[in-house]
Amino acid sequence: MEVDFSGSVDTSLPEAKQLAEGGRLEEGLEKLLNLEKQTRTGADMVSTSRILVAVVEMCFEAKNWELLNEHLMLLTKRRGQLKQAVAKMVQKACEYVDESPDLETKLKLIDTLRAVTLGKIHVEVERARLTKKLALIKEGEGDIAEAAKILQDLQVETFGSMDKREKVEFILEQMRLCLANKDFVRLQIISKKISIRFFEDDKQQDLKLRYYEMMISLGQHDGNYLTVCKHYRAVFQTPCIQEDEEKRKQALRHVTLFASLAPFDNEQSDLMHRVLAERDMETIPTYLTLLKRFTTKELVRWTQFCQDYEKELCEGTPSSPATGVFSASEEGQKNWKELSKRVVEHNIYVIAKYYTQIRIQRMANLLDLSIEETEECLSKLVVAKTVYARIDRLAGIVSFQRQSSPSQLLNDWSHNINDLMALVNKTCHLIQKEEMVHRTLANKAKETATA
Repeated sequence: MEVDFSGSVDTSLPEAKQLAEGGRLEEGLEKLLNLEKQTRTGADMVSTSRILVAVVEMCFEAKNWELLNEHLMLLTKRRGQLKQAVAKMVQKACEYVDESPDLETKLKLIDTLRAVTLGKIHVEVERARLTKKLALIKEGEGDIAEAAKILQDLQVETFGSMDKREKVEFILEQMRLCLANKDFVRLQIISKKISIRFFEDDKQQDLKLRYYEMMISLGQHDGNYLTVCKHYRAVFQTPCIQEDEEKRKQALRHVTLFASLAPFDNEQSDLMHRVLAERDMETIPTYLTLLKRFTTKELVRWTQFCQDYEKELCEGTPSSPATGVFSASEEGQKNWKELSKRVVEHNIYVIAKYYTQIRIQRMANLLDLSIEETEECLSKLVVAKTVYARIDRLAGIVSFQRQSSPSQLLNDWSHNINDLMALVNKTCHLIQKEEMVHRTLANKAKETATA
């Protein structure tokens, strides 16, 4: 049965605080602990909360951090302790973490609070915030692996009492530490905890940009250019980026370059045409012509390509700053080599469209490659099923025409015969129609002459 001890608490709290101020902290705490037992057994949540908060405040004001840690452990372990009272006490103690006199004291208080909140749903949010502070301390000390390990123990996506934005901030922090620790596998797993529908709210633009920045780093590490292009396109479509002309142009430059770097397939082709349809492409003419080179079914000479684009793509110009994709770094040089491979693949795809057969020597001349390099590039595309080709090395001929099976040949013949017969029937019908019309006109003319 619930009993109201508010009167006793109103009397005892000032007395206990007066004892603490007079240097008799332990006597004041003892007085409150005796009263706390009565309020706890009487199920008076409000009075118990006031007492627990007062105990924490008295220890803090006396700067007795050891006594504070001791009473936090003591009060949470008491039999039948009220959850709401513990929550208020922990919330109050969390306010004192940043006011600790030194790092050692701060770490002890954080460890105590994490110990008393372990496995308690009603204080899961406070535990998560404390864990984040502990991870930041470890990161500041240079122990990034330990910081990442500490924060990964939190499964904030299951916390019902935490605000959705705060959940995403925690997950983004986990991703950031994984990226700093170069744990790309775990980064990929953690990133799936965030639904991109959350970023449709314009109020979350800052979190959206942080999320995609890390996803772009992951995609570049994996060499997945198409995914990086999609991420940059999401950044480009963010309202705050659209409002800034320079940021909008720079994002669109990245979209264009990574779309060009992605290996050819149906999805990549569709994405390139979508990017080409963007109105803002007209503001970056060099990148517009670059994209048109890859979407037009014409051969691209690599030497001419370098003359037209290498300087602006690698070094930039005053009106079109470099993106850093093709910088002088090892990563930039790797991307430039990939771009040359994409040009070769584009040329092979164009040749396959216009030729049924071609000599390997002639094909090598068109691609500006040796015969061995031409065979290697063509073989990779055939294995990837981008194009169909067969090489007759003895004759030195490449065939792009797919051989049909006997059943397919019969089906095609039957289809062609049906089309032919339909055309003959239609022609006969039209001839008969014309004959009838002329016969009718001739009869009318005779009748008119007779009359």
